[in-house]
Amino acid sequence: MKNMKHQYIERNTRQVNTETLYGNQAVQFLYSNIREQSPWLFRRLTSARVSRFLSYINYYGILADRMKDHLNLQTILNINDEECVDPPEKMDTLRKIFERKIRYWQCRPMPNDPLAIVSPADSRMLFGSFAETSSIFIKGKFFDFEEMLGRNKGTWLTAFQDGDFAVFRLTPEKYHYNHTPVAGRVIDFYQIPGSYHACNPNAVVSVVTPYSKNKRVVTIIDTDVEGGSYVGIVAMIEVVALMIGDIVQCYSEKEYENQLSVGTGMFVKKGMPKSLFRPGSSTVVLIFQKDRVRFADDITANMSYPYAQSIFSLGFGKSLVETDVRVRSYIGSAYAHKGSN
Repeated sequence: MKNMKHQYIERNTRQVNTETLYGNQAVQFLYSNIREQSPWLFRRLTSARVSRFLSYINYYGILADRMKDHLNLQTILNINDEECVDPPEKMDTLRKIFERKIRYWQCRPMPNDPLAIVSPADSRMLFGSFAETSSIFIKGKFFDFEEMLGRNKGTWLTAFQDGDFAVFRLTPEKYHYNHTPVAGRVIDFYQIPGSYHACNPNAVVSVVTPYSKNKRVVTIIDTDVEGGSYVGIVAMIEVVALMIGDIVQCYSEKEYENQLSVGTGMFVKKGMPKSLFRPGSSTVVLIFQKDRVRFADDITANMSYPYAQSIFSLGFGKSLVETDVRVRSYIGSAYAHKGSN
């Protein structure tokens, strides 16, 4: 897979695009040569301390200064200035570019259907099922089910048994705020410590269940409440990656004003800013209960599109072509359930 293309489908145009894998040579070296020849060094390089150091070098240190002086990064990353809250001249550092705010209330409209589930991020999406009888059954690839939620979280392991999941992979050029995919009441909120593996596709297929090895924040939302999305209990899991120093909880119900930390008992509205990956991109995983969600037909069809090359497809032996989705866009619907009307 060293020189293999990684392609995805752009949702609006259905065009097959080839992803630029930033830092791919370094990732391949780290996840092949170093991992195989020096496991101790590999563990150190994917630790929190080293990840914070690399983050500083990239976003605040010498590299950041060079990029600011010699590259028009906003153009290179194809950032749409008209979407941004701040004008281009104010986004004069890497941190400001990667933590930019957008006019999501204008440029990322939501479907009106109260049973619609929306994308939590500008990202590339795949989905699967934990149920062995399902046609989308995927086991032990992106993450280990029990490890992901926490092996001591018996209540949630039981609630999500044989359920479905969706993976949203953010790339460096993306808008880095995560939004709530459903409406409901937060009934649990906790962090799980871990490593800082890269979310580059080559890294993901090289490490067994990498997302459940990384540090992550788990938010459990009960949507079967008044004003909720009626899709059952939903787990929203924000996963760190190499060079991601923190996941900042910053829920807001109006643009980005009056930001709040997420906590148990809070009611969250659908499509609102919830958190920020600082200082870069990573992955969000949603987990749904069994028979509570139906994923969008176009995303389902795209996963098995035969004319796109995917590192995930080759690495995992199953057709797994990603769809590029926008935050707050429709990704699925709640099956009608008692109490949803």
